[in-house]
Amino acid sequence: MDQMKLQRIITSMKENNVPQLIVADPASICYLTGRMLNCGERMLALYLDVEGNHKFFIGKLFPQSTPIEGAEIVYFDDIDDYVGMLANCMRENTIVGIDKVWPAKFLLPLMSKLNATKFIDGSFIIDNIRQIKDEKEQELMREASKLNDSVIERLMPLVKEGYTELEMADKILEMYLEGGASGHSFDPIIGYGANAADPHHESDNSKGKLGDSVVLDLGCVKDGYCSDMTRTVFLGEVSEKGREVYEVVKEANLRGIAACKPGNRFCDVDNACRDYITEKGYGEYFTHRTGHSIGMECHEFGDVSSVNEAILKPGMIFSVEPGVYLPGEVGVRIEDLVLITEDGCEVLNNVTKDLIVIK
Repeated sequence: MDQMKLQRIITSMKENNVPQLIVADPASICYLTGRMLNCGERMLALYLDVEGNHKFFIGKLFPQSTPIEGAEIVYFDDIDDYVGMLANCMRENTIVGIDKVWPAKFLLPLMSKLNATKFIDGSFIIDNIRQIKDEKEQELMREASKLNDSVIERLMPLVKEGYTELEMADKILEMYLEGGASGHSFDPIIGYGANAADPHHESDNSKGKLGDSVVLDLGCVKDGYCSDMTRTVFLGEVSEKGREVYEVVKEANLRGIAACKPGNRFCDVDNACRDYITEKGYGEYFTHRTGHSIGMECHEFGDVSSVNEAILKPGMIFSVEPGVYLPGEVGVRIEDLVLITEDGCEVLNNVTKDLIVIK
């Protein structure tokens, strides 16, 4: 395991009086071990103990080619009482932290087998640590975002070529693979016209029409870290309403980024975007939070919303993506990833936000 990351987790466990923690989220396991594992419906559990008795439980179907530093690998067969094996290595009469993603089919048997003081959601321990990216992670995020920038710049001219939304999505994947990415960080959202006014539209066989706003929301996974960005362009021409909405969203994005500094709160970023859009008369058409944290997963702990009063700290990376969606008419979203620095923020995306009409 990464010993520096492990020590941060053990320190937090001690500070929060959580002497034992079961980590089950594959991304969190990868964060510590460097191994991204998908065991399907079978149990996968990294048991962490403040006394150093760390164990990694995994089915025999998934043999590990090398040891895991600092943790004993415990293999089990499908017919074994693997939850009992886990319980037998744990200490009784203490608090046990459980990963929020661990299925009930494992948790409930453990609760019946282990005499614990209580079981709690221990996800906050590793979530809070993963939220602060170290220098290596920051550089990986820059590289993933750099690839995303280049792909979206190549994608924009294709808007006029008559491709369907799904065909555009296929083009994106081709470009990602050419650039060294392993794939999408989420299913890309390509929305023409009325579809652009649906914030989470699922790309379909629609084609663009003259005057359409076109939302391009895409991200890749490169070297284990995710990118995510959105730009909106117009096909052939732009209406006065489309131009007005675009400029409102652009200014909201810039105001949100200006609020990204250590000591401010996530809700301050959301308010900076939302208050401006509301002031311009479009508040009811901004129908989602302003952003989300991102790293090994596209959506991580820490949302940029009006109710999140958590303090921004150096090393945090999240999206700033205000949008205005007029049903059946026009949709505009502009999204950048920002990295909180010691004295402000670094914007990881460098694609222009000037209004673009593709002719």
